[in-house]
Amino acid sequence: MIWLLVDSSSVGGIERHIAILADALGREGYDVEVVLLKAHGDNPWLRQLCDAGVPFRILDGSIIDLFGTLQSERPALLHTHGYKANIFGRLITRVLGIPVVSTFHAGERAPFPVNMYQIIDEITSALGSRLCVSEAIRNKLPYKSVLSENFIIAPSTTPTGSLPRRIGFVGRLSHEKGPDLFCEIARRHRNDLGPVWRSLGLLLMPSRAEGLPMAALEALSSGVPIVASKVGGMPRVVSEGLTGWLFEAEALDGASRGIAQWLALNPAAQEAMRQSCWRFVHDRFSHVRHLPTILRSYRDAGFTQSLRPLRVG
Repeated sequence: MIWLLVDSSSVGGIERHIAILADALGREGYDVEVVLLKAHGDNPWLRQLCDAGVPFRILDGSIIDLFGTLQSERPALLHTHGYKANIFGRLITRVLGIPVVSTFHAGERAPFPVNMYQIIDEITSALGSRLCVSEAIRNKLPYKSVLSENFIIAPSTTPTGSLPRRIGFVGRLSHEKGPDLFCEIARRHRNDLGPVWRSLGLLLMPSRAEGLPMAALEALSSGVPIVASKVGGMPRVVSEGLTGWLFEAEALDGASRGIAQWLALNPAAQEAMRQSCWRFVHDRFSHVRHLPTILRSYRDAGFTQSLRPLRVG
């Protein structure tokens, strides 16, 4: 059994990563369970896990409960996500002799006091194997780690048709994601926003800091191009004119130029770009391509169950 440990109160990039990882591992025949450190009220992510058939449990939030549960059930491997789960999980598994792998997702340093926990997380990462979702995050860690970019389970068919004339922003309403900049850009262009990927024709991501956002991969997999600031891992997923356009962080004129190029696409070019987006993420960021890196890290950490050949179909 592989446990995916996290402290979650809502749905964000980490939660989407864990849900997709759990799905991908399950497809390959591994027993996997999501473990939440604590209940945080009405968490919509739990409904998503239920709908996806991903098993999960919720602990009481104490390190004693986590220790006792790990000691009694002894999963074959613990994969932790987020600073609190990382710190607790590594310290306990060190005592119990359970293999542990931690993934670092955050592309920015949070304000005090969270930044202190992030520093502790980075220092104690020496106690286990380390994965990072972007090169920028890996370069900040004090110890050697493995690059394991976010990935998705891409739809099996290419999207068709022209792009809807709607632009979306998907991300936390926090400073580093730049929602205020999105609002200013939207005010300039007065475009409607849609709540569903299929209704969007463009994803606008004016972030001030990023890792490798799941929202970008999910947009591309639905054939939605991106106009994004050139931060973190965004240049890895936004190929100029193929999957979208990049602009320098906080350069609103650059964002407007990207939007203007999108608006200038004729219907045939829109459909070609939609298919290019899908093909790009299918070829470079599918679970078939990236899951083997995670599985090798599991093995290197001491995971003793045999690693099965990955099914491509």
